Amino acid sequence: MSRTVLGITALLALLLPASAMSQSSDRPRARDLGVVVGVFEPGEHNAITDVAGIRVGHTTVSDGERVQTGVTAILPHGENPYFSRVPAAVYVGNGFGKLLGVTQVQELGELETPILLTCTLCVWKVADAMVEWMLDREGMQNVRSLNAVVGETNDGGLNDIRSRPVEPGHVVSALESAAGGPVAEGVVGAGAGTVAFGWKGGIGTSSRVLPESLGGYTVGVLVQSNFGGILQMNGAPVGIELGQYAFADQVRREGGEAYDPAADAQEWGSIMMVVATDAPLSHRNLERLAKRVIMGLARTGSYASNGSGDYVIAFSTAEEVRKRPDGGSVHALADVDNDRMSGLFEGAVEATEEAIYNSLLRAHTVTSNGRTVEALPIAETLEILKRYNAVR
Repeated sequence: MSRTVLGITALLALLLPASAMSQSSDRPRARDLGVVVGVFEPGEHNAITDVAGIRVGHTTVSDGERVQTGVTAILPHGENPYFSRVPAAVYVGNGFGKLLGVTQVQELGELETPILLTCTLCVWKVADAMVEWMLDREGMQNVRSLNAVVGETNDGGLNDIRSRPVEPGHVVSALESAAGGPVAEGVVGAGAGTVAFGWKGGIGTSSRVLPESLGGYTVGVLVQSNFGGILQMNGAPVGIELGQYAFADQVRREGGEAYDPAADAQEWGSIMMVVATDAPLSHRNLERLAKRVIMGLARTGSYASNGSGDYVIAFSTAEEVRKRPDGGSVHALADVDNDRMSGLFEGAVEATEEAIYNSLLRAHTVTSNGRTVEALPIAETLEILKRYNAVR
């Protein structure tokens, strides 16, 4: 079977029929429906790229039959990340997953490569391809150690995951097509084959800009949603109203029939959450920020099931907190005071919640690998949201 590589939007338009292109682009984001999360305003694009310098790239890998997966790349700035390292932290809500490079980030508190997201069994292939790409950058000739950071969720329902279809060219395409501005969401890149709350999941993003009185900082979040639970949107019980939620079969049963937990499609899955800010933060305060992201996840109805890998990677792009290998033996770094962190916490929670909604709303129905996963129904969802006064 031939595999189609889909990179930036222009390339997508060339390779896919117009109907396929319009499926996600015609679907709304949360704010298009009047779902306004929290109190802070989003940035210009309501995306992680509202944090100045951040670029996002996607490569979607699909053969139209059994393969439905991809790669998403998040680059913290325009320089070589090995020579201009950003402080970073990882927080694990539930550790059922494969986050490559986590121990060095925890130990040293910094990133030295872009962050890549992909499918579970492609993590090591993707990491190897990024290492090759990085080592080929200018000035890297004497580098003998590199900590590739690659996260994943398991898209094995819609994707023939055992074929491990992601190749080096797909990784390079995601890295080299990365750009600022609006970010493609839904069925794209690492979100091409994911499922969330039993509906088609995918890539979602959102941002918040704090008032000047709180520092004026920007916080952006990007998610790869592939998890289960009981979907709620702005407090409205969407999953329950639509009859699709974790343990639905069990709680509806009568007569003591045997229950097979493996049959509960809403229990399993994972989510990768990447949070970025231009606030000058230390590794310690980035870890505190990452912990709050889990609260945004919980607001959508996740309970971090046994089979879910719930990971947060947080980093700061501020110039005054970056480290350079040749920067000397002592680094003088800035750090927002503890008493000034609360606005950033709230912004991260809000942006995470909205990013997850966007990942669902922007995704279209997909048939692949012998399975069809329906998109979240827009009209029915909007009716529920209005009934529960969850829209403005």
